[in-house]
This record gives sequence, structure tokens and C-alpha cells, in this order.
Amino acid sequence: MTEITVKVNGKTYTRDVEPRTLLVHFLRDGLGLTGTNIGCDTSQCGACTIHMDGMSVKSCTTLAVQADGSEITTIEGLASNGKLHPMQQAFWDNHGLQCGYCTPGMIMAATKLVENNPNINEAEIRHGLEGNICRCTGYDNIVKAVKAAAAEMAGGK
Repeated sequence: MTEITVKVNGKTYTRDVEPRTLLVHFLRDGLGLTGTNIGCDTSQCGACTIHMDGMSVKSCTTLAVQADGSEITTIEGLASNGKLHPMQQAFWDNHGLQCGYCTPGMIMAATKLVENNPNINEAEIRHGLEGNICRCTGYDNIVKAVKAAAAEMAGGK
């Protein structure tokens, strides 16, 4: 066992983990944060996307021990004070989901995408989300949601 300390959604946790434990399993099974989904275990689908140290990361191919000392945000930590994050609200308002399985990872990836490029256009959104697969939608409402969130996150400009 290896001891790790991580800050997840603003709270610090110190836990013993098996060195082979994937971060997604640590978050889900160790901390009970089940919003981070397991879709493929190969980083192809993006359902497990989180933010780690300011970067969008696929937690199914990251070991929990690699996260030692890191600051992590999961979908559960995106909202604040009971108010949805603009990206979460935009997905809701623009019907950017169907079954919802990919939605947490899609929202996490899209949030970091917009934070890094506030004036993002449709082509950049589609390219930036290529690592996140949705098997239910045609992506049009997802792109619409990301564009709406980008406008909101930029102050409605």
C-alpha cells in the first residue's frame, strides 16, 4: 500500500491505495464520487474526465499514486453554492445530453476547453472534444451548449 494525499473538490484526503489503483476507481470507490464514469478503461471515450492541477485528465489511465499532492475537481465539485456551473447549466438548457453517461466527462472536458480558449468557435469545440465520445447524440446540442457556456463564462459577451 502507498499513502497518497489529494485535494478533491476542495477537501483534502489522505488514503492508502494499492499502487496499481486507477484514479477513477479511487475517486468512485475510495471517495464515493460516482459522477466520474468508467466507459472504456483505455482513454478512448472520455467519460472519466476530471480536472487535475488545472488540466483536463482522463482518470481511467492515471494511477491514483500519480495524483499524490494534486488538486482534483470532479463533476461533483464543479457547481458552487448550490448553483450549477455555466457549462452544466448550458448542457441542461441546450439539451446537450441524452442518456447522460458521457455527460460528466464531456462537461469537464468542455469546461477546461473554454477556460483555455474563451472565444472558441464551433470547429475548435468539435476538435477539442474529439477525445470524448457520446453514443446517443449527434453532438449538435453539445456544441450548442459549449458555445452558450463560453458566452456565459466570458460574461455574456
